[in-house]
Amino acid sequence: MERIKVNLDKGRNDSYEIFIGREILDRLGLVVKVRNHADRYVIITDSGVNPLYGELVREKLNGANLPVDIIEIAAGEASKSMNTVLDVVSQLINLGASRKSLLVALGGGVVGDLTGFIASIYMRSVPYIQIPTTLVAQVDSSVGGKTGVDLPEGKNLLGTFYQPEGVFIELSFLKSLSDADFKNGLAEIIKYGIISDEEMFKLLEREHDAIVDQQPALMKNIVKRSCKIKAGIVEMDEREQGLRRILNFGHTLGHALEAASDYRLSHGEGVAIGMVGAAGISHKLDYLDQASYKRILNLIKQYGLPTQVPGDLETKKIVGFLASDKKVMDSKLHYVLVKKIGAPFVTDAVGVDVITDVIEELRQ
Repeated sequence: MERIKVNLDKGRNDSYEIFIGREILDRLGLVVKVRNHADRYVIITDSGVNPLYGELVREKLNGANLPVDIIEIAAGEASKSMNTVLDVVSQLINLGASRKSLLVALGGGVVGDLTGFIASIYMRSVPYIQIPTTLVAQVDSSVGGKTGVDLPEGKNLLGTFYQPEGVFIELSFLKSLSDADFKNGLAEIIKYGIISDEEMFKLLEREHDAIVDQQPALMKNIVKRSCKIKAGIVEMDEREQGLRRILNFGHTLGHALEAASDYRLSHGEGVAIGMVGAAGISHKLDYLDQASYKRILNLIKQYGLPTQVPGDLETKKIVGFLASDKKVMDSKLHYVLVKKIGAPFVTDAVGVDVITDVIEELRQ
């Protein structure tokens, strides 16, 4: 089992560990019991994950004599809402969950973001741990303490920065993912290669077949590298005041596409198109050379991710969601671009006309 320490503000004692490996759940109950003295443990999961892993995780926690309840929400992005928050909170109250209780986020990004948000506000905050079951959650959303829910006006517009007590990444969970869900996670891994690790970008170019086949040692390597990149950035900029913004590469346009499609587009699909858009803007503004742009485009295509904006999404609607993005400051949208693979930067000097042109160029 690999361990990565996320070292945060020593004054708040918010540091925690990421545990990565196969069959690590056998140690889950003992690790949780030693590190947390809760009066009860409540697993929050969804209708897709609960039948697969809900009782398994309960059993591992029960094995350490920990009292465990399970709350199930409907699977899908629609559950990432204030209505679901209120419903889960009502169930927590009925279960007798107190300020000494601990929540367990068992699922993908929706469950992780929602559970973290609830943990940050329930009884003025309770601890929680992440057990991510999707590749997106394992390499990205479970690490870093970003929580949130969606509003009709856009994605993640309500949320907090609230760190988990630990993250347990069980790699065997990946085998239960559909091809589409696995590709969603690959979009985030490609992002890490573009913004921080050209060697991993080359690895993704070179080892396509082995990665798609989920070769165990290779998957452990790229998940660990991704978590290390994310953890390192979060350590330096926990609340996204500067450096952490580079993690939004592809996400600005990606989130707008997700919202404009009423979440018909998955997160990974939105980010994939968003990365092509960000690379296209970088090239159009003479920051990124043609060859590097083509490498980014081709790698995204190589893994079967979309590279074009669906033809039924209106450019005006997409731009409208961009305008309500939470990264807008002083009426300016801060965009993450790249000068070369591994060299990102943040700028507010991307005009709406440039963004509009690139969206039109990417239209199917």
